[in-house]
Amino acid sequence: MITEIAKEAWRSLRANKLRSLLTTLGVIIGVAAVIVMMAISAGTEAAISESIYSLGSNLIFISSTFSRVGPGERPQNAGGLVYDDVAAIREKIKGVTGVTVDQQASVTVRRGDITLDGVMLMGTTPDYPIVRGLSVATGRYFTSTEVERAQKVAVLGKTIAEKLFGEEDPIGQTITVNKTQLTVIGVLAEKGLVAGTDFDQLIYTPIKVVFQKFTPSQFARFMGDRVRQITVAVDPKANIDTVVEQISLLLANRHNVSLDSPDFSIRTQADIIKARESTTATFRNLLIWVASVSLLVGGIGIMNIMLVSVTERTREIGLRQAVGATPEDIQIQFLVEALVLSLLGGVIGIGVGIAGSHLFGTLSGMRTVIVPSAIGISFTSAALVGILFGYLPARRAARLDPIVALRYE
Repeated sequence: MITEIAKEAWRSLRANKLRSLLTTLGVIIGVAAVIVMMAISAGTEAAISESIYSLGSNLIFISSTFSRVGPGERPQNAGGLVYDDVAAIREKIKGVTGVTVDQQASVTVRRGDITLDGVMLMGTTPDYPIVRGLSVATGRYFTSTEVERAQKVAVLGKTIAEKLFGEEDPIGQTITVNKTQLTVIGVLAEKGLVAGTDFDQLIYTPIKVVFQKFTPSQFARFMGDRVRQITVAVDPKANIDTVVEQISLLLANRHNVSLDSPDFSIRTQADIIKARESTTATFRNLLIWVASVSLLVGGIGIMNIMLVSVTERTREIGLRQAVGATPEDIQIQFLVEALVLSLLGGVIGIGVGIAGSHLFGTLSGMRTVIVPSAIGISFTSAALVGILFGYLPARRAARLDPIVALRYE
């Protein structure tokens, strides 16, 4: 019986192909929009995670949170992180594989007839390559001794090395950074753009060289041992929460502050990703609600057309009832027609959504990731739209009086 009703519904829809296609347009757009929006959101979350993890693995980020100096407190108690905290964390915290800090300065670099303006000079420590996942292509990185003695040495990013030296070997040669000469001791392997930073465009030097030679003001020179952020790499075998707790206690003790009001904050990569995902999830939900409006409009379109169909086919309904069709049969037939319309729109919408996601990713340069659950959710929503918005026309058709229906012109 159901099979016959389905066949009859399909024949009826095929008799009005263009109208049926236009009726499903709202459902097609709604389903496609849900898939595309979720693909964009999932792609954004994946890109954020990859960007954060590409900075290194198992990282802890410690940042200064400056606060006012209270009565009787020494000024240094409210100053946040200092350079000496790096050595203290490396020496006293178990499970740490590397600790680094950086201080940046925009400089002009000269070598022979070549001048590069606006180059970023990165003052760092020996653990920087370990923490950031960098490797040295030629030469070497600077040592702890060179950092403490503020030796005027430099390690070049791959792109900067090519701009300054071309095919020449830069090891042992000198470059002039502002008015300071630095001896090149190494060139890093290509790293590329990570989290908005092009590591191949940087020049790396001992952080104490930056403190002494490249701090832009007298105040900054006075505060030269202050640092904004310390990055810690944790052994994968260690418990990162335990390491965070140990670092918190160590810094609170060193800075003479309580853990209730510290002058520093600690976050892990997982914390950052979770915060970013929370933001993108809110945005994703908003987009899905907007896309769902198209499904609602599509459902209203189906209901309107089905109501028109009931009016157009009044005599047909009366005839079917006269030959034995029950009101339930009539209701099921019109429900099936509405369901077929919505499911047809859902299938086409899925195809359009997948193609649209790939096309959007290609044209915009943004990453998109097809979410399988989005396909299931949108298709199920299309089916529910057909049932909900097809019920009223089906109920109206089932309630027609057979005698009145047969007399209808």
